[in-house]
Amino acid sequence: MVTGFEQFALLQYFNKGGPMMWPLLAVSIIVIGMVIERIFHYYKVSINTPEFLKKIRTLLEAKRIKEAITLCENYKGPIASIMKAGLLKTGKSREEIETAIAASGGIEMSRLERGLTGLATCSSIAPLLGFLGTVTGMIKSFEAIAAHGMNNPALVAVGISEALITTAAGLMIGIPAMAFYNYFTAKVSKLVLEMEESSGLLLEYMEDLSTSAED
Repeated sequence: MVTGFEQFALLQYFNKGGPMMWPLLAVSIIVIGMVIERIFHYYKVSINTPEFLKKIRTLLEAKRIKEAITLCENYKGPIASIMKAGLLKTGKSREEIETAIAASGGIEMSRLERGLTGLATCSSIAPLLGFLGTVTGMIKSFEAIAAHGMNNPALVAVGISEALITTAAGLMIGIPAMAFYNYFTAKVSKLVLEMEESSGLLLEYMEDLSTSAED
């Protein structure tokens, strides 16, 4: 919990950081919003994939296609969506089923990757804004030296303080943003792998189903 003294100290640092602290504050708010939204989204779409596929296989072996579709509707997430898209094409050719799965997979991929480009951009912009603040702070220091010489070190220290604070703020925003971006990218890669495996298993199930129907 932040105490009143700590709040006052943070406000002082913010003011000492100069004008570049405002865009850095905006970037930090955007990053926090993106991270919270992505965490909630990935949590919402996560399912127990082996258990789900086992239920689907059981229903398909019993030729209960409608119940399998209903099961997909009861689950949220990309895997259930692509399975439903494939099941809705039951009785169609393999090419039609694959096309339906691919179309559904494309839609789900766009949902999984939404916001990640923005997060990566913010992770790059924040340190650059911090370094820009470093430059403006050093300019102030040299202007103070040019105007007053080295007789008043306090005037020089103001610019140096601004330079260091903005650099630190940019890194404090950029490092966590990049860490979350890498984590989310790994999460998406894992989900994509599960989607590919699930679609392959669905095609096998449906081939077995069509073969048994012909027999």
